[in-house]
Amino acid sequence: MPHERHPFDIATDLAPTGPDSWVARTSDAYWNMVGPFGGLVTALLFKAALSHPAREGEPVALTVNFCAPVAKGEMHITALPARTNRSTQHWTMTMLQEGECVATASAMFGKRPETFSDLTLLPPDVPPFEDLERMPWAGAGWIERFDLRFAQGAPFWAGSTKGASSRSTLWIASDPPRPLDFVGLAALTDIFFGRIIHIRQQMVPFGTVSLTSYFHATEDDLKSLGPSPVLGTAEARIFDRGFHDQSAQLWSEGGRLLATSHQLVYFRDPA
Repeated sequence: MPHERHPFDIATDLAPTGPDSWVARTSDAYWNMVGPFGGLVTALLFKAALSHPAREGEPVALTVNFCAPVAKGEMHITALPARTNRSTQHWTMTMLQEGECVATASAMFGKRPETFSDLTLLPPDVPPFEDLERMPWAGAGWIERFDLRFAQGAPFWAGSTKGASSRSTLWIASDPPRPLDFVGLAALTDIFFGRIIHIRQQMVPFGTVSLTSYFHATEDDLKSLGPSPVLGTAEARIFDRGFHDQSAQLWSEGGRLLATSHQLVYFRDPA
């Protein structure tokens, strides 16, 4: 029996249409309430640059700006190197639907020499993945593709009784299991629910407007992890006039800081 491909790999397929352009299709497996899971859009734009034959160096930073809702159907993606320096390389990416821009992105790759290394931050102290229960979810779409186990700050539908807080800490595992790579890690930087629904303890219309992710792991670091769960934490500092900030961290089970991210989220009060 041929090996069945993981739904995420199918959802992030890119079909070349030129030397710097590809076409992708939205995936029902990673569909959100009104569009694709934002992490999938992030992954597609990032993969276009990461897989480009002209790419040099390892991923260091990625910024995605979500310009408009993404409809079901084809997405046309371009990735162009903006500048290549001795130690860094910069890329610009765009995603179009029906000739209209729905997302833009920039990525930076770099050479990582052996240098001084230190970690001034400790990972959250939480129970292991196996000791926590999977977050319940009665809907369909992208949430079913991940096993989310909250140690702190579960959403209101999961029976959180500790009051409103903008901070959440949770284990994240792909379902079905999938070894972590950079495309998957890029998607995970946008896996956290908008902090507005945690602080309000109700469903509120929201969406990421801009997301910047920094990668602190190398390809070898990720290969050593396999499909093991990742520990994530996210919080916000300000909710004001339709926007809130959001910062997140992603850790390996062994306490390796894999990525950090910062984003701006649009929200509005429910009707």
